[in-house]
Amino acid sequence: MLTVFWGDWLDLRVRIPQVAASGLVSPLIYILAFGLGLGSAIDQVTTPSAGENYLEFILPGMVALSSMVISFGGTTFSICGDRLFTKTFEEMLLYPVRPLALHLGKMLAGIVRGLMTAGSVILVAILFTGRFWSFVNPLFLLLVVLNCAVFAGLGVIVGLNVKSLESVGLFNNFLIVPMSFLGGTFFDPGTLPMALKAIVYLLPLTYTTIGLRAAAYKPLGEFPWYSIPILLAVAGVLAAIGARQFSTQQD
Repeated sequence: MLTVFWGDWLDLRVRIPQVAASGLVSPLIYILAFGLGLGSAIDQVTTPSAGENYLEFILPGMVALSSMVISFGGTTFSICGDRLFTKTFEEMLLYPVRPLALHLGKMLAGIVRGLMTAGSVILVAILFTGRFWSFVNPLFLLLVVLNCAVFAGLGVIVGLNVKSLESVGLFNNFLIVPMSFLGGTFFDPGTLPMALKAIVYLLPLTYTTIGLRAAAYKPLGEFPWYSIPILLAVAGVLAAIGARQFSTQQD
C-alpha cells in the first residue's frame, strides 16, 4: 500500500500549491455568491439551524464539497492518465502486493489530495468567521478524512473502468455536480419533505455535511454520531469493490 502511495506522492509533492488551490475556486465563488450575496437576504428572514448566519452555515459544506471534488477528480484522472496515456498502469499491476493494497494506496493518495484542498478552504473559513477551533477540532477533521476516503475510493473505481477522459466528464456531470447541490451543502436536509429527504440521505456527502456542521457549531451531545459509521461503511464497500476490480483488471 505504501509503495503505491509513495509513487503517487513523488508526483504530487511537486504540485502541492497547485493541488491545494485547484479546488478552492468553486468554494470561493459559492461563498461570495451565496454566503455574502444571497446570505445577507436570507439572514433577514430566517435563522440558520447551525452557525450565526447563512455564511457560517454553508462554510462546513464548502469544506465537504472541495474535499469531495478533488479526492474524486484527482484520483480518477491520475489513474486514467496512467492507463490511457503514459501506459504505466500495467507496471503497477505487476507489483507483488494484494489487490486491496493497490486500492488503498491509490485511495490514500486521493485522501492527501482532498486534505490539501480542504485545508485551503478551512483557512478561508477561519478568516471569514474567526472560529479557529470550530474548523480544526478532531471530530471535524475526522469527518473530512472519511469524506476524502469515500470519494477517493469512488474515484479509484471510476478510474479503473472508464475508457476515455470524456467518460470521466459524464460521471462528474451526473454524479458529482448533482451531489454538490443535493448533499445538504446549501440547506438543512432535515427541513425537506419526506420524499426528497429519502433521496438526499442516500448521498454520502449529506452525512459529511451535517456532521461537519454539527462538529463546528453544535454541542457534542447534538452531534450525529451515525454519520461516522455510515461513512466508514461506504468507504469499506468501495474498498472491497476496488480490490476486486484490481484483481481482475486486464490493462
